Amino acid sequence: MTTDPLLLMGEVDAATSRLLRTAASFDAADLAAASLLPGWTRGHVLAHVARNADGFVNLLTAARTGEALPMYASLDARTADIESGSGRPAAAHLDDLRRTADLFSEAVAAMPADAWAATVQARKGPWPAALLVWGRLREIEVHHLDLAADYRAADWSETFAHRLLREAASHHATGPTPPSMVLRLDGSEHEVVIGHGVDAPVVAGPAPDLAAWLIGRADGALLSVTPDGPLPTPPEWI
Repeated sequence: MTTDPLLLMGEVDAATSRLLRTAASFDAADLAAASLLPGWTRGHVLAHVARNADGFVNLLTAARTGEALPMYASLDARTADIESGSGRPAAAHLDDLRRTADLFSEAVAAMPADAWAATVQARKGPWPAALLVWGRLREIEVHHLDLAADYRAADWSETFAHRLLREAASHHATGPTPPSMVLRLDGSEHEVVIGHGVDAPVVAGPAPDLAAWLIGRADGALLSVTPDGPLPTPPEWI
């Protein structure tokens, strides 16, 4: 998948349209149902996706103007905004998702070429502005899965799944206690090694299912492990 933020906007727009179609199918009972995220309803997930767009607009503005804008006013404010927005009617969720998606698109369009070279202060530390569009795409696609509403990892594009897989593998490999495993993609001789590859279990399957399992969004039921035994337990993902 390209790293060019402007080319990636087509992927963001398509992912947003898919998310909006899912959100438009929800009634009050659907919104109050549990998501895949512990303690969060679907309403919490949708509120988070909207507030995440606001946060990325802040970071794009910081990159464009040089102003030291944080992604969120504070973590407490972020949590309070998600909580207060979670119980809104379905129409209000849809309006918020559309409005914030439009604001994100406008903020991307306003970026001069040199602003993409900036570094901004994201929630977990400094981040290249050039990766903000990828970050937004990742948020939409992963949290669409979290809605537990008939959107599956198999619905991700192969290019998205491959990039997410590599990013998650890199994150786990640089952690304090990286697990030892070899990830093998179906239909490919390509492998991704985490930790010590020698004598490590080989986990094989389609790229989307490997990626979803590696970020804790799937139980790995569609994956195989060699030698026979339980799947390794991936560390917590970001």
